[in-house]
Amino acid sequence: MEIFQLVRGEPPRRLETLERLPDEGFVWLDFVRDEAGGWESWPRKLLGSEVDRRHLKDSLEATHKSFFDITPDYDLLIFEGLGSDATCYPFETRSAAFFIFDRLLVSVRARENPSSGILKQRFSDGRAKSPANARVLTQMVLDIMVERFLGIRDAFTQRLDTLQEDLLDPKSPFNDWQQLLTGRREARRLESLCDDQVNALDAWHRDSRLEWSNPEETRLRDATEHISRLRHAAIDIERNTEAAVQLYFASISPRPNETVRSPPGFTAIVNASICAVPGTVRPVPKPWASPSTMARSRSSMP
Repeated sequence: MEIFQLVRGEPPRRLETLERLPDEGFVWLDFVRDEAGGWESWPRKLLGSEVDRRHLKDSLEATHKSFFDITPDYDLLIFEGLGSDATCYPFETRSAAFFIFDRLLVSVRARENPSSGILKQRFSDGRAKSPANARVLTQMVLDIMVERFLGIRDAFTQRLDTLQEDLLDPKSPFNDWQQLLTGRREARRLESLCDDQVNALDAWHRDSRLEWSNPEETRLRDATEHISRLRHAAIDIERNTEAAVQLYFASISPRPNETVRSPPGFTAIVNASICAVPGTVRPVPKPWASPSTMARSRSSMP
């Protein structure tokens, strides 16, 4: 655990111990999840506030989906972000939990979640100053978590674009079906993750215990818009991948029929064909096709 006292406009001051809240500013307690046992004693000691046992359990879950809840004493925001390795997919995600009291922020995060460390470095080298309250500090960490997601967008898009180009290259056989399917699945996963993030931020804005200032609302709106753009990018990746696969099978089919032209029938053919490619031992995950759809499609083929 790290303890910081933050006074608006000044560099945070790291404390070795804390018996009571200081007279000025607010306090940030930053816990690493695997060393966070008993962290709920700190709000009790400093504020006389109890943490709901369900929230305590949620805070210790490494891959909890983005989520918001409220009690009379604090706001709870859980935000699912990237793990330490953001250079490849399948993406590794780790959640951070923020317990936002009036003059206290308790964060519980994975050791490999670098966003808090990045913010502390910005404080250290003077690129950031202490905010006015615990909620804005939470927003500062969230901004970095969202920035890291935006950082993977271009690389992810480029990787899937390359796979699609290789798929449609008539000069060389395509053997990366598993990578292509994994990319499509991760695009759908990223879309769902963004939906959860936006819903959690919307609930936080709507139901927070405290009134939002205009700068705080603007900052939250910017973060939500960034996440929405990432969601749209994930949808585009999924659609483009589907279109590339459709073009591929249309190009190798000597006589496309109605089954190929119809989305359910085409998808079933894609599934059956991919499963027949050497090295792709796992079936295509839902919702590409159900066994009954595949059977109907096969029976309709010439």
